[in-house]
Amino acid sequence: MIAKEHAAESGHWYTRQGEPMYTIMGKSTGRMRNTTLRDARELNLVPSVSGIINVAAKPALTVWLQEQAILAALTLPRQDDEPEYLWLKRVLSDSKQQGKDAAELGTEIHAAIQGFYEGRTFSKYPHHVQSCKNAVEGFYGARSWVCEKAFAHELGFGGKCDMHNTDGDGIVIDIKTKDFKDLSKPLAFDEHMLQLAAYRAGLGLPDAKCANVFVSRTNPDLAHVHEWAEEDIQKGWAMFQSLLNYWQLKNNHE
Repeated sequence: MIAKEHAAESGHWYTRQGEPMYTIMGKSTGRMRNTTLRDARELNLVPSVSGIINVAAKPALTVWLQEQAILAALTLPRQDDEPEYLWLKRVLSDSKQQGKDAAELGTEIHAAIQGFYEGRTFSKYPHHVQSCKNAVEGFYGARSWVCEKAFAHELGFGGKCDMHNTDGDGIVIDIKTKDFKDLSKPLAFDEHMLQLAAYRAGLGLPDAKCANVFVSRTNPDLAHVHEWAEEDIQKGWAMFQSLLNYWQLKNNHE
Protein backbone atom coordinates (compact mmCIF):
# COMPACT_ATOMS: atom_id res chain seq x y z
CA MET A 1 0.00 0.00 0.00
CA ILE A 2 1.23 3.52 -0.83
CA ALA A 3 0.02 6.50 1.17
CA LYS A 4 0.41 10.27 0.82
CA GLU A 5 1.45 12.85 3.38
CA HIS A 6 3.55 16.00 3.34
CA ALA A 7 6.62 15.94 5.58
CA ALA A 8 10.37 15.65 5.41
CA GLU A 9 11.48 12.05 5.02
CA SER A 10 14.61 11.99 7.11
CA GLY A 11 14.48 10.21 10.46
CA HIS A 12 10.82 9.25 10.32
CA TRP A 13 8.80 6.09 10.76
CA TYR A 14 6.19 4.25 8.69
CA THR A 15 3.63 1.55 9.32
CA ARG A 16 4.06 -1.78 7.56
CA GLN A 17 1.25 -0.66 5.22
CA GLY A 18 3.21 2.41 4.10
CA GLU A 19 1.52 5.11 6.17
CA PRO A 20 3.74 7.82 7.71
CA MET A 21 3.73 7.85 11.51
CA TYR A 22 6.08 10.70 12.32
CA THR A 23 4.35 11.62 15.57
CA ILE A 24 2.41 9.76 18.23
CA MET A 25 0.18 10.69 21.14
CA GLY A 26 2.11 10.68 24.42
CA LYS A 27 0.49 8.38 26.98
CA SER A 28 1.38 10.54 29.98
CA THR A 29 0.98 14.00 28.45
CA GLY A 30 -1.86 13.45 25.99
CA ARG A 31 0.10 15.55 23.49
CA MET A 32 1.60 14.67 20.13
CA ARG A 33 5.34 14.01 20.14
CA ASN A 34 7.95 12.62 17.78
CA THR A 35 7.88 8.85 17.32
CA THR A 36 10.86 7.07 18.89
CA LEU A 37 12.63 3.75 18.35
CA ARG A 38 10.87 2.41 21.43
CA ASP A 39 7.50 3.33 19.90
CA ALA A 40 8.56 1.70 16.64
CA ARG A 41 9.32 -1.57 18.42
CA GLU A 42 5.96 -1.54 20.19
CA LEU A 43 3.96 -0.61 17.07
CA ASN A 44 6.00 -2.63 14.54
CA LEU A 45 6.98 0.46 12.53
CA VAL A 46 9.79 0.62 9.99
CA PRO A 47 12.50 3.30 9.74
CA SER A 48 12.90 5.75 6.87
CA VAL A 49 15.35 5.35 4.02
CA SER A 50 17.24 8.44 5.23
CA GLY A 51 17.37 7.06 8.76
CA ILE A 52 19.09 3.94 7.43
CA ILE A 53 21.54 5.84 5.24
CA ASN A 54 22.48 8.13 8.13
CA VAL A 55 24.41 5.28 9.81
CA ALA A 56 27.06 5.65 7.09
CA ALA A 57 29.72 8.36 7.07
CA LYS A 58 29.15 11.36 4.79
CA PRO A 59 32.58 12.84 4.05
CA ALA A 60 31.26 15.77 1.99
CA LEU A 61 28.92 16.80 4.81
CA THR A 62 31.69 16.44 7.38
CA VAL A 63 33.97 18.73 5.36
CA TRP A 64 31.17 21.30 5.02
CA LEU A 65 30.53 21.27 8.77
CA GLN A 66 34.24 21.72 9.45
CA GLU A 67 34.33 24.66 7.06
CA GLN A 68 31.40 26.29 8.84
CA ALA A 69 33.17 25.92 12.18
CA ILE A 70 36.38 27.45 10.80
CA LEU A 71 34.48 30.37 9.25
CA ALA A 72 32.65 30.95 12.53
CA ALA A 73 35.96 31.01 14.42
CA LEU A 74 37.35 33.59 11.97
CA THR A 75 34.35 35.88 12.35
CA LEU A 76 33.90 35.53 16.11
CA PRO A 77 37.08 36.81 17.78
CA ARG A 78 37.68 35.80 21.34
CA GLN A 79 36.57 38.51 23.76
CA ASP A 80 38.80 39.97 26.44
CA ASP A 81 39.15 37.63 29.40
CA GLU A 82 36.76 35.16 27.75
CA PRO A 83 37.54 31.57 28.78
CA GLU A 84 38.42 29.34 25.85
CA TYR A 85 35.55 26.94 26.51
CA LEU A 86 33.01 29.79 26.29
CA TRP A 87 34.51 31.05 23.05
CA LEU A 88 34.45 27.56 21.57
CA LYS A 89 30.84 27.24 22.66
CA ARG A 90 29.96 30.47 20.80
CA VAL A 91 31.84 29.30 17.72
CA LEU A 92 30.04 25.97 17.64
CA SER A 93 26.69 27.62 18.22
CA ASP A 94 27.28 30.07 15.37
CA SER A 95 28.43 27.35 12.96
CA LYS A 96 25.37 25.25 13.76
CA GLN A 97 23.13 28.26 13.13
CA GLN A 98 24.64 28.63 9.66
CA GLY A 99 23.75 25.04 8.91
CA LYS A 100 20.28 25.45 10.36
CA ASP A 101 19.62 28.56 8.26
CA ALA A 102 20.77 26.78 5.09
CA ALA A 103 18.60 23.76 5.89
CA GLU A 104 15.53 25.90 6.54
CA LEU A 105 16.00 27.78 3.26
CA GLY A 106 16.44 24.49 1.44
CA THR A 107 13.25 23.13 2.99
CA GLU A 108 11.29 26.20 1.88
CA ILE A 109 12.60 25.99 -1.69
CA HIS A 110 11.92 22.27 -1.80
CA ALA A 111 8.36 22.82 -0.59
CA ALA A 112 7.82 25.49 -3.26
CA ILE A 113 8.99 23.11 -5.99
CA GLN A 114 6.87 20.29 -4.61
CA GLY A 115 3.87 22.61 -4.49
CA PHE A 116 4.32 23.50 -8.14
CA TYR A 117 4.23 19.86 -9.19
CA GLU A 118 1.13 19.36 -7.07
CA GLY A 119 -0.69 22.18 -8.85
CA ARG A 120 -0.08 25.23 -6.67
CA THR A 121 0.85 28.19 -8.86
CA PHE A 122 1.90 30.75 -6.24
CA SER A 123 5.42 30.42 -4.90
CA LYS A 124 7.78 32.44 -2.75
CA TYR A 125 10.67 31.11 -4.86
CA PRO A 126 9.51 31.36 -8.49
CA HIS A 127 13.00 31.37 -10.00
CA HIS A 128 14.04 28.20 -8.17
CA VAL A 129 10.78 26.54 -9.22
CA GLN A 130 11.22 27.57 -12.86
CA SER A 131 14.83 26.43 -13.01
CA CYS A 132 13.84 23.02 -11.63
CA LYS A 133 10.97 22.74 -14.13
CA ASN A 134 13.25 23.70 -17.01
CA ALA A 135 15.88 21.18 -15.98
CA VAL A 136 13.40 18.31 -15.62
CA GLU A 137 11.59 19.05 -18.87
CA GLY A 138 14.86 19.60 -20.69
CA PHE A 139 16.01 16.14 -19.61
CA TYR A 140 12.81 14.08 -19.67
CA GLY A 141 10.37 16.20 -21.69
CA ALA A 142 6.89 17.24 -20.54
CA ARG A 143 5.46 14.47 -18.33
CA SER A 144 2.96 14.01 -15.57
CA TRP A 145 4.47 13.28 -12.16
CA VAL A 146 3.16 11.57 -9.05
CA CYS A 147 4.36 13.49 -5.99
CA GLU A 148 5.00 12.65 -2.35
CA LYS A 149 4.30 8.92 -2.42
CA ALA A 150 4.98 7.07 0.83
CA PHE A 151 5.65 3.35 0.99
CA ALA A 152 6.85 0.46 3.14
CA HIS A 153 9.03 -2.35 1.81
CA GLU A 154 8.83 -5.95 2.99
CA LEU A 155 12.51 -5.86 4.02
CA GLY A 156 11.63 -3.41 6.78
CA PHE A 157 12.07 0.20 5.64
CA GLY A 158 9.82 3.00 4.43
CA GLY A 159 10.09 6.33 2.72
CA LYS A 160 8.46 9.11 0.76
CA CYS A 161 9.54 9.89 -2.80
CA ASP A 162 9.50 13.42 -4.20
CA MET A 163 8.38 12.55 -7.74
CA HIS A 164 7.97 9.52 -9.93
CA ASN A 165 6.49 8.62 -13.30
CA THR A 166 5.24 5.16 -14.28
CA ASP A 167 5.46 5.47 -18.08
CA GLY A 168 7.35 2.46 -19.42
CA ASP A 169 9.81 1.27 -16.80
CA GLY A 170 9.29 4.50 -14.84
CA ILE A 171 11.39 7.38 -13.53
CA VAL A 172 12.17 8.12 -9.87
CA ILE A 173 13.33 11.63 -8.93
CA ASP A 174 14.63 13.08 -5.68
CA ILE A 175 15.12 16.85 -5.41
CA LYS A 176 18.06 18.31 -3.50
CA THR A 177 18.85 21.94 -2.73
CA LYS A 178 22.51 22.89 -2.38
CA ASP A 179 24.77 25.93 -2.33
CA PHE A 180 26.46 26.02 -5.75
CA LYS A 181 26.98 28.76 -8.33
CA ASP A 182 28.11 26.59 -11.25
CA LEU A 183 28.67 22.95 -12.15
CA SER A 184 32.43 22.91 -11.65
CA LYS A 185 32.24 20.72 -8.53
CA PRO A 186 30.49 17.34 -8.12
CA LEU A 187 26.97 17.45 -6.73
CA ALA A 188 26.03 13.77 -6.58
CA PHE A 189 27.37 11.45 -3.88
CA ASP A 190 26.88 7.87 -2.74
CA GLU A 191 24.07 8.68 -0.29
CA HIS A 192 21.97 10.05 -3.16
CA MET A 193 22.52 6.85 -5.12
CA LEU A 194 21.51 4.67 -2.15
CA GLN A 195 18.41 6.75 -1.48
CA LEU A 196 17.14 6.49 -5.04
CA ALA A 197 17.86 2.77 -5.20
CA ALA A 198 15.79 2.24 -2.05
CA TYR A 199 12.97 4.45 -3.34
CA ARG A 200 12.87 2.52 -6.59
CA ALA A 201 12.55 -0.76 -4.73
CA GLY A 202 10.00 0.65 -2.30
CA LEU A 203 7.79 1.99 -5.09
CA GLY A 204 7.87 -1.34 -6.89
CA LEU A 205 9.61 0.04 -10.00
CA PRO A 206 12.61 -2.30 -10.30
CA ASP A 207 13.75 -1.03 -13.71
CA ALA A 208 12.96 2.68 -13.35
CA LYS A 209 15.51 5.35 -14.21
CA CYS A 210 16.75 7.23 -11.15
CA ALA A 211 17.79 10.87 -11.01
CA ASN A 212 18.57 13.67 -8.61
CA VAL A 213 17.59 17.22 -9.48
CA PHE A 214 19.99 19.61 -7.78
CA VAL A 215 18.59 23.12 -7.32
CA SER A 216 20.98 25.87 -6.29
CA ARG A 217 20.12 27.87 -3.19
CA THR A 218 22.67 30.53 -4.15
CA ASN A 219 21.82 30.84 -7.87
CA PRO A 220 18.01 30.70 -8.30
CA ASP A 221 18.31 30.20 -12.06
CA LEU A 222 20.51 27.11 -11.82
CA ALA A 223 19.33 23.49 -11.59
CA HIS A 224 20.93 20.29 -12.81
CA VAL A 225 19.64 16.77 -13.46
CA HIS A 226 21.98 13.90 -12.58
CA GLU A 227 20.66 10.58 -13.87
CA TRP A 228 22.41 7.61 -12.30
CA ALA A 229 23.66 4.73 -14.44
CA GLU A 230 21.87 1.43 -13.91
CA GLU A 231 25.01 -0.23 -12.55
CA ASP A 232 25.31 2.56 -9.96
CA ILE A 233 21.73 2.04 -8.79
CA GLN A 234 22.24 -1.70 -8.53
CA LYS A 235 25.38 -1.08 -6.49
CA GLY A 236 23.46 1.44 -4.38
CA TRP A 237 20.74 -1.11 -3.67
CA ALA A 238 23.32 -3.65 -2.48
CA MET A 239 24.98 -1.00 -0.30
CA PHE A 240 21.63 0.09 1.13
CA GLN A 241 20.68 -3.47 2.06
CA SER A 242 23.98 -3.83 3.92
CA LEU A 243 23.27 -0.65 5.89
CA LEU A 244 19.72 -1.84 6.56
CA ASN A 245 21.03 -5.12 7.96
CA TYR A 246 23.50 -3.22 10.15
CA TRP A 247 20.80 -0.82 11.39
CA GLN A 248 18.40 -3.66 12.23
CA LEU A 249 21.03 -5.62 14.15
CA LYS A 250 22.33 -2.54 15.96
CA ASN A 251 18.84 -1.46 17.04
CA ASN A 252 17.35 -4.93 17.61
CA HIS A 253 14.54 -4.04 15.29
CA GLU A 254 13.75 -5.98 12.13
